[in-house]
Amino acid sequence: MAEPPFAPAPAGSWCTPYAAVLASRIRAQQTYRLSFASEVFSAFLIGLVEFAEVWVIFHNVRVLGGLDLDGALLLFGLSNTSFALAQVLFGHLDSLPVLIRMGTIDAYYLRPQPLLLQLITSDISLRRLARASVAIVVLALGLIRNDICWGPDTSALLAITLTSGIAVFGGLFVCAAGAQFFLIDGSELTNSFTYGGSFAAMQPASVFPTPLKLLFGFAIPVSFTAYLPTIALLDLPGPPLLPAWLAWLSPLAVIWVWLLALGLWRIGTRHYQGGGG
Repeated sequence: MAEPPFAPAPAGSWCTPYAAVLASRIRAQQTYRLSFASEVFSAFLIGLVEFAEVWVIFHNVRVLGGLDLDGALLLFGLSNTSFALAQVLFGHLDSLPVLIRMGTIDAYYLRPQPLLLQLITSDISLRRLARASVAIVVLALGLIRNDICWGPDTSALLAITLTSGIAVFGGLFVCAAGAQFFLIDGSELTNSFTYGGSFAAMQPASVFPTPLKLLFGFAIPVSFTAYLPTIALLDLPGPPLLPAWLAWLSPLAVIWVWLLALGLWRIGTRHYQGGGG
């Protein structure tokens, strides 16, 4: 018997629309090869410049915040790998203010999928993988050059750190997106917490004054993405308020950030009244 023209979708196919959109975005980015190559090269240069900043600092100051150059390589590698991969997955949420101002976000409301999941899977920036590649190479150097006592616990800590770091930065992007429903054109303010948080994660938190330790250690817990795991892997004690054993509590930082992110997102979407078009 012929199949009905509107047969129900088979079970387990809920992800098919998202996969189709992502595949189309990937193909679209590769269509104009010269433009794609220039964007990849630009992202690669950004990663190199960020690493050069750390290299210059630690070639003039041998020890900073209890870390030498090898420790700084590990710190940079952990923080930038997590942030760059989170930026690949969530960074395009930065375009939400444009969608709100133009009213094109209303089209997303008409589709029978969750709004946040639609926006997260609406694009993927392949060029940002070039920045991630720089961070991954530096992370590998940091793991090789430092005297780390490898075992099941250190391997587990490294896996938890990278997974939690991506989730923390991804949650910060969602927090920033939720705030845009109120700010509309306040991306500079929210960027101070997302990209500013990435910059803070690259620094030894022991050099921060107490208010900044509380801010980046607990309120915006980017210290859990790199600094705390670094001192734990290197068997360093850590400063007051941020002992090394806190590195094992990175999943709690993820829960806190995502509770805040989903709360802001829910409040923001309920506040939105439409583009008026």
